[in-house]
Amino acid sequence: MATVELSFSALPVHVRTARLIVTAVARRCGVAEALLDEVRLAVGEACSRAVEAHRQFCPDEPVRLELTGADGRFEVIVSDTVPGDDEAGGLPSVEDAGEFEYGLGEGTAELGLAVIAGLADDVDISATPKGVQIRMSWPAEAEATI
Repeated sequence: MATVELSFSALPVHVRTARLIVTAVARRCGVAEALLDEVRLAVGEACSRAVEAHRQFCPDEPVRLELTGADGRFEVIVSDTVPGDDEAGGLPSVEDAGEFEYGLGEGTAELGLAVIAGLADDVDISATPKGVQIRMSWPAEAEATI
């Protein structure tokens, strides 16, 4: 199981680069061509959310991505370093995401997570006092060669 790690400064211009890299790795891991647009859009949304949160709360910290291909799945984890809303670092489920706003405006978090959930085959969102992780995965036909 190989992993590609990517980190970039919290600038919107870098989201495009992250989408391009993720798409190339997904293709190499065997994700079907028909799913690549969904991968690109979901990762773009997750990265945009992380960049916006970083710009507001911790602009000097990088956004991090992990790309893994194994066991017939291509997985992307987008991590930010913006602490969760509550003391325990909890984050609501995709259905309850409207409560977790990052200070971006009412409904923004809910809409972004709904888009991600609609595009990714499997989504897990978690938060700790150290930050928020959005884990997304899609089926991959070939074993990873990254």
